[in-house]
Amino acid sequence: MGHLLMPGVVPYGVANRVMHELAERRQRDEIPDTLILLEHPPVYTAGRRTDPAHLLSIEQDSRGAEVHHVDRGGSVTFHGPGQLVGYPIIRLPGKGDVIRYLRDVEEVILRTAAEFGVGCERSEVNAGVWSGSRKVCAIGVRTSRGVTLHGFALNCTTDLSWFDAIVPCGLPGYGVTTLSEQAGRQVTVEEVRPVVARRFGEVFDLELEPLEWFGQDHPMAASSWPVPAPR
Repeated sequence: MGHLLMPGVVPYGVANRVMHELAERRQRDEIPDTLILLEHPPVYTAGRRTDPAHLLSIEQDSRGAEVHHVDRGGSVTFHGPGQLVGYPIIRLPGKGDVIRYLRDVEEVILRTAAEFGVGCERSEVNAGVWSGSRKVCAIGVRTSRGVTLHGFALNCTTDLSWFDAIVPCGLPGYGVTTLSEQAGRQVTVEEVRPVVARRFGEVFDLELEPLEWFGQDHPMAASSWPVPAPR
């Protein structure tokens, strides 16, 4: 049994803090494997392999996106409305095969895209899920004491102009796309979210139990802890 959290739109700083707190709890076996599915307000996140040249014109972007330098692998990417972001917090079996874990996350997205009639593939260029030379879903992770953090960002109806301010994933010459573009119709986060949750459960052999997410002002959430939903 695992936990499924779907808190809606959450500022990146809040989600990042909660993700790390939950990972520490998972390391202590206080909680089971957990999947968070959410959206962020516009934000750029720069991983540990980010070259300053990859940031291009972020400082000149007048739309007010935040910029966070984070402890995941990979380079810079964008998160924002119309993009489903997933943070799996799971304990890897055995010695923790990170490559196998990445392939499994890709498999979740490949199966999801196929349900919407979109044929995608892996690429030798970079982790993630692609349609030709354009990335549909970025993946950037790290592990700590055998537990995963960060995760994937699946473009559904994302405004791709946000990516113009960066070199996405540090890959010049490669672009980004959305499920909507590839499907030839609007494919929303609301449609995609339950499919990703189901496919994640299949690939990782988890029965995911939805939990209620309480905000900062709730007395049960001194540290934004999610708690079991009332039955």
